[in-house]
Amino acid sequence: MADQVEQQRQNRENRPPREGRGPGGPPREGRGGPGGGPPGERRGFDRDRGRPEGPPEIELEKLITDSLYLDNQAHSIVSRMRDMDSGTKSQLRRLYSAVRRAVRAPENERQHEFVMLRARLAYTIARHGLRSLDQLEKLLLQVTRKNDNRGYERFKDLFEAIVAYNE
Repeated sequence: MADQVEQQRQNRENRPPREGRGPGGPPREGRGGPGGGPPGERRGFDRDRGRPEGPPEIELEKLITDSLYLDNQAHSIVSRMRDMDSGTKSQLRRLYSAVRRAVRAPENERQHEFVMLRARLAYTIARHGLRSLDQLEKLLLQVTRKNDNRGYERFKDLFEAIVAYNE
């Protein structure tokens, strides 16, 4: 029993922090640089732990224009899922169904559907500890802000590739 508790504590300590949070603490505020660090600090670097936080963000424009980039990002996310998370294939397929419904929504409601999809994704990530999908949540925010049909379609394509490679 004590070994299990110690193992869980070590797993929590080794888990990468969520965006804008220090190790085990509340959100960092009042910092000027990207990721909550001071201005001029390298992006994606956790200065408290002295190591990279994780993979860089997915670039929306490259995702829209480059199919190989999309494929590489899908492979990368699936690899991180296998290394980091215990998420099930059914959770991923359920999210993918929600993505497909949002893409099919009438144009005047599509942005709202994607905003709600981001909330659902954030809940699923937090509830099931799917830290490997944090990049998708950030990308979904970019796609929603841009409110472009091509961006929505490419996000769906990326999610479809993730589901396929995770099988």
